[in-house]
Amino acid sequence: MPLADRLAALREAVDVAAERLEGPAEAAAVGRARSLLAKAGARTALGEATVVALAGATGSGKSTLFNALSGAEVSSPGVRRPTTGVAHATVWGEDPQDRLLDWLEVPRRHRHPPDPALDGLVLLDLPDHDSVRLENRLEVDRLVGLVDVLVWVLDPEKYADAAVHERYLVPLAGHAGVLLVVLNQVDRLDAAATRACLTDLRGLLDREGLTGTPLLAVSARAGTGLGELRADLVRRVAARKAAVERLGADVSGAVEELRACAGETGDARVGRADRGRLTDALAGAAGVPVVGAAVERSVRRDGSAATGWPLVRWTRKLRPDPLRRLHLGEGSGEGVVARTSLPEAGAVQKAALSTAVRAARETAGAGLPRPWADALRREVAVSEERLADRLDAAVARTDLGPDRTPLWQRAVGGLQWLLAGVALVGVLWLLALAGLGLLQLDDVVPLPRVEGIPVPTLLLVGGLLGGALLAVLSRPFVAMRARRRRRRAELRLRAAVAAVGEEELLAPMAGVRADHDRFAAALARAG
Repeated sequence: MPLADRLAALREAVDVAAERLEGPAEAAAVGRARSLLAKAGARTALGEATVVALAGATGSGKSTLFNALSGAEVSSPGVRRPTTGVAHATVWGEDPQDRLLDWLEVPRRHRHPPDPALDGLVLLDLPDHDSVRLENRLEVDRLVGLVDVLVWVLDPEKYADAAVHERYLVPLAGHAGVLLVVLNQVDRLDAAATRACLTDLRGLLDREGLTGTPLLAVSARAGTGLGELRADLVRRVAARKAAVERLGADVSGAVEELRACAGETGDARVGRADRGRLTDALAGAAGVPVVGAAVERSVRRDGSAATGWPLVRWTRKLRPDPLRRLHLGEGSGEGVVARTSLPEAGAVQKAALSTAVRAARETAGAGLPRPWADALRREVAVSEERLADRLDAAVARTDLGPDRTPLWQRAVGGLQWLLAGVALVGVLWLLALAGLGLLQLDDVVPLPRVEGIPVPTLLLVGGLLGGALLAVLSRPFVAMRARRRRRRAELRLRAAVAAVGEEELLAPMAGVRADHDRFAAALARAG
């Protein structure tokens, strides 16, 4: 894959990780990858020159080697610490590479006479990595991270120095293609000692994962091996891809570091069983059973009033509507955000909700590494903080069903008024008869009877008994309608709280999972 595509993929992975991963180790890895992207953008804009740096310890002879390759006394060699305190540069070709050297912050520059074989080479002599001055060591570390090819100069006495291998060579195991190790000052050894040193050093490099790194024996003073070293530099300059290879190796290193934060990808959606348990727990925490019971009592109350004896309907005002006590049933619908008066979820409901959320989170986070599992927990924790308010608002907005009285109850109510009227006629008739009796005129007006029972009495008793019987016969139907309304209301409430669960819990879980999968896929492309 082209380097530009790999960098784009790494940038996508970094952008995703920066929003999700908050651990110190992960943040540091993301920061290093972001710095690499900035470096890559700057380096690719500065042309195809090949930047080669000579690095080594005090007394290793790297400055002498630098002068030998430069063909002039550019860097002053010495044996007293520190010898090289500031980086020097020798540039081959007509282009002085000022922009590149400004970016590298190398102030001392030397132009080499024309040499077509090395046109485009920028050779650096770095400060001593073991300098007693901290600023020199920091300068080495900075430039080691920026150059295209690193030539590490070792000497026969300190070629196995642990400080060099552990701090510099081992971390560059993934950069074997842009690393070259030189054993300098072999003129101080005989042939057998040179072979022994090279064999030992080769074995040491191989054990450190640098099997692909070339090893050359050189003497800068005697000129031994300089031709072979120059030929290697000529080959790298001619290829015009050292910068790309170095950046590619850096990208691979960043990918390997970030890959510790990537786990398994795949479908980890929360299943129907977990969703059902979550909805049940949300319904319990939102007070859906309480609201359902209030709906049933409210419908029973209104139905009993509509089908009961009209003359006692005023007693309805003595019993408040259960829904209105909860601030429900009026104004339900969109735009209503007033809180209800539902009691807060109890310990049992909270425990059930916590268990259901944890089960859904574990399903959504199956296979995620710890940093992403932590991100998932943080996302869910943030959502849980506002869950109570969202559930209460969802219950308040839910339409619990029509408030209008059904036609059959209206008909029963009309019949109740008719029966009440019949009873009233009987009462008035009996009162009239009582008045005539006081005036001793009861024999003047004949009193109709049915089966020996006075008609006014039949009207009074029949109206009262008929109304009572009609109310009793209506109660089962009122109760059945109340239960049906409760079921419908609870279904609507469960749908509302399920939507809240989807938006506040399941969608954020799926979002974290999707970001992880994007992160892992981007790393795979970048690698």
